[in-house]
Amino acid sequence: MADSTLRKNGGEKKEGIWETIKTIFWALLIAGIFRTLFFQPFWIPSGSMKDTLLIGDFLFVNKMAYGYSAVSCPFSACPISDRIMGSDPERGDVVVFRHPTRGVDFIKRVIGLPGDTIQMRGGKVWLNGEPVKTEPAGDFVEIKEQQGPQGLVPRCANDPVPEGGECIKPRMTETLPNGVSYDVLNIVDGWVADDTQTYTVPEGQYFFMGDNRDNSEDSRFPQQVGGLGFVSAKYLIGRADRIMFSSAGRSLLYFWTWRPDRFFKAVE
Repeated sequence: MADSTLRKNGGEKKEGIWETIKTIFWALLIAGIFRTLFFQPFWIPSGSMKDTLLIGDFLFVNKMAYGYSAVSCPFSACPISDRIMGSDPERGDVVVFRHPTRGVDFIKRVIGLPGDTIQMRGGKVWLNGEPVKTEPAGDFVEIKEQQGPQGLVPRCANDPVPEGGECIKPRMTETLPNGVSYDVLNIVDGWVADDTQTYTVPEGQYFFMGDNRDNSEDSRFPQQVGGLGFVSAKYLIGRADRIMFSSAGRSLLYFWTWRPDRFFKAVE
């Protein structure tokens, strides 16, 4: 009787372990499919997209927006040579993409489409031979302190600023020919990428820029000199549509650094 009870209990224990393993397997599989096909979480690690996106913003990337390629899967494992079920980004979209040479994910704004000509003159964008419309939008003010897990300290137009002081950047609203408007920041006049050659965007590629113009590594820097350069459609991961959560601290546990006003905020 005792042996029978032991065998029964041992069998139930093994069956319980096996059920747990199956549950974990199916949960991971479903999560992997969801991440691959629909939405991918993304943390903002740097200030290159201020003030549209701040360090510590957490968002889900809409992977259905532009279709799928090898980079749609973790570790670029999708067996896709180019792009399937794709649609084209529009000027002004905020896009997460895989860096063509470094294998890391970037997030920037689409400024140039295939066939466009783009040049920076005095810190202003010229698109297809015409200046992009801008108008003053006041100052962007933040505290000069370490931000995010990396402890990055912002650059300020009014430097030198002591730690804890007000870090100010002039802000402009930029409006693209298709009517999309967004804010851009300026830190210093005469920065290295404020004046560039004229770039012509090749077929099937895109020209990206960060909104924090003097603190962004983007398509203004050609790959030949270690920059981003043009980005092929096959490296697009998805469109950033909405911020889900935001924390200004170096840890999510610092609940007093959460930014409730940015929860569920649309990315524009």
